[in-house]
Amino acid sequence: MSRMRDGLSQGMVYPSVACNLDRHLLATVLPLLEEGEVAGMEWSYDAIYRYESLPDWFGQLLTAFAREGRLVGHGIFYSVCAASWTEDQKNYLDQLSSVARTYPFDHVTEHFGFLTGKDFHRGAPLSPPLTAATLRIGRDRIRRLRDAANCPVGLENLAFAYRVEDVYRQYAFLDQLVEPVDGLLILDLHNLYCQLHNFSLDLEDLLRHIPLERVREMHVSGGSWESHSSAPTGRVRRDTHDERVPNEVFHLLREIGPRCPRLKFVVLEQLGTALHDLTAQDGFRSDFQRVAAICETIHSTVPADDRDKPLSADPIPEPPLQDRQLAAEQRELSDILETSSSYSEAHDRLARSLLANSEWHVESWAPHMVETAWKISRKWR
Repeated sequence: MSRMRDGLSQGMVYPSVACNLDRHLLATVLPLLEEGEVAGMEWSYDAIYRYESLPDWFGQLLTAFAREGRLVGHGIFYSVCAASWTEDQKNYLDQLSSVARTYPFDHVTEHFGFLTGKDFHRGAPLSPPLTAATLRIGRDRIRRLRDAANCPVGLENLAFAYRVEDVYRQYAFLDQLVEPVDGLLILDLHNLYCQLHNFSLDLEDLLRHIPLERVREMHVSGGSWESHSSAPTGRVRRDTHDERVPNEVFHLLREIGPRCPRLKFVVLEQLGTALHDLTAQDGFRSDFQRVAAICETIHSTVPADDRDKPLSADPIPEPPLQDRQLAAEQRELSDILETSSSYSEAHDRLARSLLANSEWHVESWAPHMVETAWKISRKWR
């Protein structure tokens, strides 16, 4: 059994890893665990649909971190802003409730947006329109997530946006979504890096729009570049999690971390498929050590164990809220992005769709981001 990094108390930030049942990822993280360097663990609890049961040794690892209040749950498939309610979402919450009783989480988070794809476990999160209808749906889903998890819950910022206005507005919208449950925010720094690059934004200007007081967790990861002739710099930054952390993201951690008074976990992420050789695994461990060194310079006002904070007992209305018009628009967008044979076809279909001349503002979407959304959706499909 691994040793857990100790010596952390109130005011310290936990350097953590995202760890799941992937043999390459586990082989990479194991030396860090054995040396007691990992202070926290993030686990994608909804990825266990692939397995009939967890191996005993992995369950013991989760239990060890949960017992110390250092296990974080991170979901992928809930589809927080999906305007329809499905049996998959109900099953998701039932599973989360069961898992959270076995492995109590410090907090649980999900991705902002709604999933494309007809298969619940095969989809890419896309940004919804930032409207009153989406806010009502999202708040309904967040309350159900908090009820199932029985701990603080929150959302992660998306790397993707269709237009620059939505980058700025996303953060105020996230603040409004989690406000009824006094929720938290994961600030994914690579996602932020994508936004800064893809729309040529100024960091200090964007930070003025982010509710830094809600940031309890940060993600640190790498990504990839893709050429786009219509992009401001001729290329788009993608949040693919398949490369090492760029220096720019470490810079963001140093700059922003000290401004987040409730920051508690900084989580290093990388796909196991990118850790198939010793060089890549050594690179991951080197990146983790850089994260840990920066964490030692950041001080938080969050108590070492604040999981006993009372949660609201407000009843959750039944049945779950739905919006037929928004659901139809989301389905049509998903269909256009997944089935169009080219970006030009997707562009033309959007102009004739339910989304045209609506609060989606498709007429002002940046061409390089529409093409990126089309490629993401086609890949998942």
